[in-house]
Amino acid sequence: MFNHHTPGELILPTRRKFLQQLGHGFGSVALASMLNEQTRAASTASAVNPLLARPPGFAPRAKAVIWLFMTGAPSHMDTFDYKPELQKRNGEVLPGNDPKTGFFKTSGKILKSPFGWNQHGQSGTWVSDILPNLARHVDDMTFIHSCFVKGNNHAPAAIELMCGTNIPGRPSAGAWITYGLGSENQNLPAFVVMHDRKPRGDDQIWSAGFLPKTYQALALDARRKETIDNLVRAKEETDEQQRAALELLRDVNSTHAQARPSQADLAARINSFELAYRMQTAAPEALDYQGESEATKKLYGLGNKTTETFGRQCLLARRLIERGVRYIQIFAGRGTSGDGSVDDVPWDGHDNIETNHRSCAAATDQPAAALLADLKARGLLDSTLVIWGGEFGRTVYSQGTLTQDNYGRDHHPRCFSIWMAGAGVKRGHVLGETDDFSYNILKDPVHIHDLNATALHLLGLDHTRLTYRFQGRDYRLTDVHGEVVKGLLA
Repeated sequence: MFNHHTPGELILPTRRKFLQQLGHGFGSVALASMLNEQTRAASTASAVNPLLARPPGFAPRAKAVIWLFMTGAPSHMDTFDYKPELQKRNGEVLPGNDPKTGFFKTSGKILKSPFGWNQHGQSGTWVSDILPNLARHVDDMTFIHSCFVKGNNHAPAAIELMCGTNIPGRPSAGAWITYGLGSENQNLPAFVVMHDRKPRGDDQIWSAGFLPKTYQALALDARRKETIDNLVRAKEETDEQQRAALELLRDVNSTHAQARPSQADLAARINSFELAYRMQTAAPEALDYQGESEATKKLYGLGNKTTETFGRQCLLARRLIERGVRYIQIFAGRGTSGDGSVDDVPWDGHDNIETNHRSCAAATDQPAAALLADLKARGLLDSTLVIWGGEFGRTVYSQGTLTQDNYGRDHHPRCFSIWMAGAGVKRGHVLGETDDFSYNILKDPVHIHDLNATALHLLGLDHTRLTYRFQGRDYRLTDVHGEVVKGLLA
């Protein structure tokens, strides 16, 4: 039935119609509000996808980094920094030696290298005879003999090397890089750490610090065969049930996060649950190396008790790099102490440097060389930066007495050697120079800030612009220091 009315006449609705329209209006407002809340909740959970791949600031030379960390600090003058003067003046007191350089009381007397040395490759680079496999790759490496740090004990120096400072709570290089570039594979973490026994400094070495915990490393323990805890879904739970539980959890966390926009860890928590769900399929496949050829397994030293652990970790590093993992650190595992026991700080040759370093080199030399060879054969070395080194060097003077067989070297932060290979660095090159005793730097000093600035540069990141505001200040990996070492770049 229609209501007829003249033009301009005000027609009032009936009471029933008024209430009906009013109800529709409230319903529309409620629906709009609910949809808006759902939209905001969804955007909170997915918008802030901290691991979404982001473009670098400029054209990168490297897409990924593998850091082979020689826990305990190899002696530079017993591995790559050849000093024939030590052989000539063995047992003499080192002129001007500083007893405070090391960590313990030392003799002050020069200790010759107990190893033989030879030149290798077209570059004629000197390498100790304890590293015959790496020696075959010197023409792909650039050696830095002039690295230095401030810390003279393992934990502070290792944290300084990885985080740019030994102040606890600062993010590590891997966390900074993940923060800057995100992940190439949304089903795997961007930052992975592998270790046997934890190095001195523990989790702080690979911490996300004050960065959102999304950028924290996934740590894989060799004692558990690099398995990931709590990854497999409970047998009694279906995929549909798990997905429903995760969606409910995401909604609750998103609502909670909306009221707390300044708490970045809430978004990181939401992302971590989603990543763990996606990893259930991707991670086991990436970590299952059994399908690799027997030749590849042999290349890495698998099946050999001495090289098994580090070899497996290096092979997994290559597999993870192939699948888009951006930053990998491998902390070299067990070595033998002077008394023949297993040492939790492998390269820490305080006594019987010959036994200690031969043991550590035997465990790491073949796998590290295999990694370089395998990356190169697969065309991955051109896009992967490989770094090898420890937290500092060792003293030129002996810690024990020269009248005994059981003597070693103390900690030495003044100078030490690191080599780099792969994406964007010169090949068959040596940068930096130490004196005749490898005690002080003579030329081109490279602090860890410079090393980190260079690694970031190769990844397409400006170390001065990669910042994060925390407690009212903009922080960066290199603090207010560091220069890109142009002499390392190809």
